[in-house]
Amino acid sequence: MAKPILLYTSLCFLVLFINGCLAHRQWQQQQEFNQCQLDRLDALEPNNRIEAEAGVTESWDPNHKQFQCVGVAVVRRTIEPNGLLLPQYCNAPQLMYIQRGYGIFGAVFPGCPNTYQESQEQQQGQDRRSQDQDKDRDQHQKIRNFRQGDIIALPAGVTHWLYNDGESEVVALSLLDINNQANQLDQNPRNFYLAGNPEDEFQQQNRSRCHQQEQGQGRREGGRHSQQQGQGNNLFSGFRAKDLAEVFNVNEDTIRNLQGLQEDRGNIVRVKGRLQVARPPRSREERERLERQEREQHREDEKEQRESHRGGSGRYNGIEETLCTLRLRENIHDPSRADIYNPDAGRISTLNSHNLPILRWLQLSAEFGRLEKDAIYAPHWNWNAHSVIYVLKGRAQVQVVDDFGQTVFDDELQQEQILTVPENFAVVKRASSEGFEWVAFKTNDKAQISPLAGRTSVLRAIPADVLANAFQLRQEDVLELKVNMERQGNTLIRPSRSSSQRSFELKNTKNIDVRN
Repeated sequence: MAKPILLYTSLCFLVLFINGCLAHRQWQQQQEFNQCQLDRLDALEPNNRIEAEAGVTESWDPNHKQFQCVGVAVVRRTIEPNGLLLPQYCNAPQLMYIQRGYGIFGAVFPGCPNTYQESQEQQQGQDRRSQDQDKDRDQHQKIRNFRQGDIIALPAGVTHWLYNDGESEVVALSLLDINNQANQLDQNPRNFYLAGNPEDEFQQQNRSRCHQQEQGQGRREGGRHSQQQGQGNNLFSGFRAKDLAEVFNVNEDTIRNLQGLQEDRGNIVRVKGRLQVARPPRSREERERLERQEREQHREDEKEQRESHRGGSGRYNGIEETLCTLRLRENIHDPSRADIYNPDAGRISTLNSHNLPILRWLQLSAEFGRLEKDAIYAPHWNWNAHSVIYVLKGRAQVQVVDDFGQTVFDDELQQEQILTVPENFAVVKRASSEGFEWVAFKTNDKAQISPLAGRTSVLRAIPADVLANAFQLRQEDVLELKVNMERQGNTLIRPSRSSSQRSFELKNTKNIDVRN
């Protein structure tokens, strides 16, 4: 009799547990959807600044309702010449845009071979203490170059570092896709540093306070064994020095350096001398040759991709790129790669999983745009992605409209400001007299837009009679509208003199009527 009762009780607890989990999941999803109940958008600027030995880190508040809606966090790092951004990895995939400068970076993929080896001259220059050590050359994974206009794609959990080997500052803007399925923690952006004693880049006070309380409780419970743990902010600082010394077979002084307990240089440090790593030469001629090779490889990749899609399957066979040879960067500034171009209005370049396949893994894409003086990027909406716009140069008058037809943003967007545009919200940009440049990150590897004007406008695809009845227009007015959109060409528009003159005359007519 006891066994059936026990079984029945266990089943009840199991059902309650499952229902509780499902209810929590539904509540969590509902909370995520509720984050996008926005009746107003703002142009956002960084609100947290951390100075380091060789640079500055600035971040936007990830708890702001606009970032909560689109599920991202944004951080900008300025690295001085000879500065090194310490090795780290993140709980979410990220796209890094190089706004200014050039240098080198490393991305470490677990299990991939160390294919770069330093020369004898490099090894002897660093250590002349012993002839025996000449044969122990340093080996490491591939080193990659970066320059202004590059987008660098970094998967979640992949350790990376940056070094500024130029003579001017490097400015790198990173977007972390917190809502990505690769992040199974929470909605907090987390950078896991392997070195140093860095501060929290996003100033998440509540989480930091809880973490400190847990650390304090752990120290009280752990006694003297925990006194050497948790004093720093890198991964090694949380382990016992004695255990690490045995694992690495080195003395505890070396381990204390790994733990960074006495570090005060921050997350960007100045390299003594110059950074000595194995990498191919980068003279001007070599750089031009590499860029030509890169463009040729890009064309080959596109050709292979078209051939692999032939037949309509649209599936990848898994060997287009191996994990260890993934292309991680693509320059989005190059005018020759523009997808939309109007010499009088500007250009748009898109970067997605078609031209950088790793983005299929990250589920992210990017867009670079340049508007000439007074040019307009026609009204459009992203129908499968959120968009995060960062202003590079100039100013523009921007309007965003929601599903109720309400203008949720109608203001000037200026340099170094960010505007988030939720999925399906319509947006229009009009450049000022000094032009307008921006980069936009999108939360889909094949982000698509649907324009309201131009040759590919949704209105041109709707029958004229439908438009006439929907908007209460005469047939001739609808035809004129369609013909004008055909003449406009693409979605980048330079207002004609006739339209400007017409609006000027209309304004004067209204003023005369008012005076009369």
